[in-house]
Amino acid sequence: MTLFSVGINHQSASIALREKVAILPEQMTEALQAVCRAAELSEAVILSTCNRTEIIGIADHAGAASRALEWLSASHHVPLAELQACSYHLADDACHRHLIAVASGLESMVLGEPQILGQMKSAFATAEEAQTIGRHFYRLFPHVFSTAKRIRTQTAIGQNPVSVAYAAVRLARRIYADLGKTSALLIGAGETIELAARHLAENGIKRIVVANRTLARAHELAERFGAEAVLLSDIPDQLVHADIVIASTASQLPILGKGAVERALKQRRHRPILMIDIAVPRDIEPEVAELRDVYLYTVDDLQDIIDENLRARQEEAKKADGLIDDSLLEYQRQLRSLDAVDTLRVYREQAEQQRDNELERALRALERGERPEAVMADLARTLTNKLIHAPSVGLRKAGERGELEQIAWLRQLLGLGQDHHDESGE
Repeated sequence: MTLFSVGINHQSASIALREKVAILPEQMTEALQAVCRAAELSEAVILSTCNRTEIIGIADHAGAASRALEWLSASHHVPLAELQACSYHLADDACHRHLIAVASGLESMVLGEPQILGQMKSAFATAEEAQTIGRHFYRLFPHVFSTAKRIRTQTAIGQNPVSVAYAAVRLARRIYADLGKTSALLIGAGETIELAARHLAENGIKRIVVANRTLARAHELAERFGAEAVLLSDIPDQLVHADIVIASTASQLPILGKGAVERALKQRRHRPILMIDIAVPRDIEPEVAELRDVYLYTVDDLQDIIDENLRARQEEAKKADGLIDDSLLEYQRQLRSLDAVDTLRVYREQAEQQRDNELERALRALERGERPEAVMADLARTLTNKLIHAPSVGLRKAGERGELEQIAWLRQLLGLGQDHHDESGE
């Protein structure tokens, strides 16, 4: 049985490639079941965010990770060589360590960001619904989640806000000296947009508009920050008044095209617009960047700003390494303990089966009228011989091979003290 993780992330692949292989929530169940078939996986979880798409799997054959990557290539019509050039493959303990680091935010674009833990929990829940979770992942993922929580509690990697949303607002503050005199249009109503709205409100922005596919969700978010709620179809009208546009939806196609932005700029008399697209796939057509009065940034462009806020967290991240080491050792101890329990269960079931067989044989003998004393003596002798047969064979073979340590271990396991022979000879 091999545990593995294979995929691409913001460190290994460009945003253009990441958006090609992104898997939307409504596609996830089908994707999970398809990769299990294609790569012959017994268990699978797929984590697909703006920063990564990776497949975590359990398989009984060595080529599972390669076949999973081949499936990702074929299902998204991306050349396999292109994926292989920027993919990573981790197995067993290295994969386990990687999952903890990802869940803790240690491998996020923004070190220590908290959203990834929720995204991993959602990925696990989706896999559970798709019935691609088994006993291995039911042990592994709760351990990953609890360790990630411990890291965030016992280190300061989550202090000093440095999320992608925070970085976007920080960029806006660099371009506009006084955010209180600007208006913002937020496209989407998910967690990232909610964070952006919070940071903008804290910076005193004059007007916030939330545009979303469903008006109810837009209203729900807008009410928290004194904002306005509109539908996505209202975006062209709202662009005229927007100095800052931050987009983050789960749309597979761009929400905002070059033509709509060009018309808005004319009505704005070419007053510039800052546009920050933090979605993967992208919400704003890349061609929008060609317009003279638009400053378009993607999630990758925020890296420089994010780096400025990471120094303190990086020191705390070093402490997390020790916590991960301790957690992995504890997990291995738990697995060994569970293996011992499983072995004991099988041994007990075997002994009970032998007991039942001999008892049934003894009862038949009594029904035939055999003497009870003889039947009981035969039952005790036969059952004893069967119970000690396997240990006796093992002990004899260990003695023939001169394996004194195994003999000593077996004596201890059977409760035979070192002075056993002396005591029995008195």
